[in-house]
Amino acid sequence: MPSATVTSKGQVTLPKRIRVLLQLEEGDRVAFRERPDGTVVLEPETLDFMSMEGRIRPRVRGVSLDEMDAAVRRAVTKRHAGENR
Repeated sequence: MPSATVTSKGQVTLPKRIRVLLQLEEGDRVAFRERPDGTVVLEPETLDFMSMEGRIRPRVRGVSLDEMDAAVRRAVTKRHAGENR
């Protein structure tokens, strides 16, 4: 079984056999997953851009046509009120 040494900065170089097994390349990210039994699993955390489709959702909710019309009316009223001063 491959092993590695932890440096004084807490860094570890993954053995080549493990990098090949996990299909890791330079710049890839890895995740450490804790299991209920206390063991820790190292998993690749690399995703290409296209695989992220649908995972990121905007937090802005949709607006109805009535809400848009009301916002426009408020803006126009506010603008005209400023011109009449």
